[in-house]
Amino acid sequence: MEQNEKIKFEKEIKNFKVDLFEKKDMQGSLIPLLQSAQDSYGYIPEQAIYYISEMTSVPAADIYGVITFYAQFRLKPLGKNLIRICEGTACHVNGAKRILSALEDELGCGVDDTTDDGFFTLLSVACIGCCSLSPVIMVNDDTHGSLAPDKIKRVLKTYKNRKN
Repeated sequence: MEQNEKIKFEKEIKNFKVDLFEKKDMQGSLIPLLQSAQDSYGYIPEQAIYYISEMTSVPAADIYGVITFYAQFRLKPLGKNLIRICEGTACHVNGAKRILSALEDELGCGVDDTTDDGFFTLLSVACIGCCSLSPVIMVNDDTHGSLAPDKIKRVLKTYKNRKN
């Protein structure tokens, strides 16, 4: 880990511990603590679950249940590039399932998963708001519309070429 990354990581842990200390005895603090952990780490690591459990006396199994119930929480880090596929009505009608299938085949992972190299994470969203371009995906902040399965490989290649 580079020095700058180490300093950032230590700061994130410090901020998380401060939040935990300040909120540990507050009624209803579990979700804010989980949000703080996710803000600190980018996801909720196993050690954070046990740390929160120890400080709040909420069993780790109950905390895990809350994390898996709410879609906002992640148990794994996101990849370097976040792919969101729209599965709203317009995209669904215009072939979002075929686009999703092409993405899964090309990436070798499914929705809510990250590629083995940590380069892409695939998420499904209800609507991106670009219905006139359906079917649509977003890669990071870039919108790619009017897609067909055969275009997916080219779109992903653009980001793979930026890898270095």
